[in-house]
Amino acid sequence: MKLYAPWEKAFKKVSTPFEHFIHSQTTTGLILMVMTILALSLANTTALTDSYAHFFHTKINISVGLWQFSQTIHHWINDGLMTLFFFVIGLEIKREILVGELSNIKVAILPVLAAIGGMAFPALIYFYINAGGVGEAGWGIPMATDIAFAISALVLLGKRIPTTLVTFLVALAIVDDLGAVLVIAVFYTDQIHILPLVLAGGSFLIMIALNRFGIHAVSPYFIVGIFMWFFTLESGVHATISGVIAAMAIPSKPKRAPLGFVEKTQDLLDTYENYPVCENHLLHERQKAILINIEDRIKEIGTPAARLEHGLHLPVALVVIPLFALANAGIAIDFSSISSIIIEPISVGVIAGLVFGKVIGIYGVSYLAIKLKIAQLPQNSNMSQIFGVAFLGGIGFTMSIFVAELAFLGDPAMLLQAKIGILFASLFAGLFGYLWLRFVATK
Repeated sequence: MKLYAPWEKAFKKVSTPFEHFIHSQTTTGLILMVMTILALSLANTTALTDSYAHFFHTKINISVGLWQFSQTIHHWINDGLMTLFFFVIGLEIKREILVGELSNIKVAILPVLAAIGGMAFPALIYFYINAGGVGEAGWGIPMATDIAFAISALVLLGKRIPTTLVTFLVALAIVDDLGAVLVIAVFYTDQIHILPLVLAGGSFLIMIALNRFGIHAVSPYFIVGIFMWFFTLESGVHATISGVIAAMAIPSKPKRAPLGFVEKTQDLLDTYENYPVCENHLLHERQKAILINIEDRIKEIGTPAARLEHGLHLPVALVVIPLFALANAGIAIDFSSISSIIIEPISVGVIAGLVFGKVIGIYGVSYLAIKLKIAQLPQNSNMSQIFGVAFLGGIGFTMSIFVAELAFLGDPAMLLQAKIGILFASLFAGLFGYLWLRFVATK
């Protein structure tokens, strides 16, 4: 049977999950840029500065009887909405390990080693500069790579770079995200409360049990996940970690094996086509039943993990991350004193870590791994392009600001130094990396 032309046109537009991921990250990068500029404008406009700060420090209360939970809008964004961001990261990590670039050890070994180097060297450089000082706790800030901004820069280069280089950066950034999550969980938790932590662990076990019993409906996982988020928050561990952990429990196997799906669906389509088209273009009752049957079959060979990752990418890209940028990137900059702030150890450590540490870690480790024949270059790429990507890895932003908020909570002066360092380093690394790949690196 030959499909109708409109169906053929629709199938030609189908994007792979990886292509959809790249598109969503590019969209996020562009929106992040706009929201960052807006946040900086609001924080540095005299008439709006107080209103901007007051709004995000407004408290929102939730109370049930005698129990009351109160947090500022800033905390609701950082501890609540950002859990969705980490949940999507968890789903991405899981997908990459199961069926993505990290599932093939020969392909994964280079970005994995590069990511480890890109985390270790920035942390070491920052720690060397700030060891024994008041900013010592910020060593985790320059470890992170902002996947949205970095991928956006690569996408802007178009066909000037091989697609394998984009794949390399995505795999590197996802491993980088996993490392950042572990660092937050282990090193940026001040005090542990055992009972809530045990209850959070129990919630996770319930989600695992739901998975094992073949529950594919999303709502039970959502309900248990809310409890796990609350218990994690009360335990002292940063609540966003619950997002990554919850993602690990979401089913990634289909309810029905995809074997025979094409043949059975083709039979249904043949039956569908045998019914004559009505003059008013209304479907026959039997045709409606066939379409419902096809839809059910599609859902059965799909997985909750894939549906959630696909469904949450847009709201996270368009709402969660822009709100985070708006709430956290607003730095009131006194340009008369910026020259003194930028040479403070915290700022210097962040800039040196994100710029030089990332390049040494990503490019240096990649070079050694290739020379020692432990790994191989991505197809159609060269070391000059890896050098440019290493600079793009120095765009910290979202995750770096997030870690800075944890490291210097309650100390506005040190937080200001860290954020200025992040902005300067990310801007320089992004521009240099783009220009290197655009004008210097050869195909």
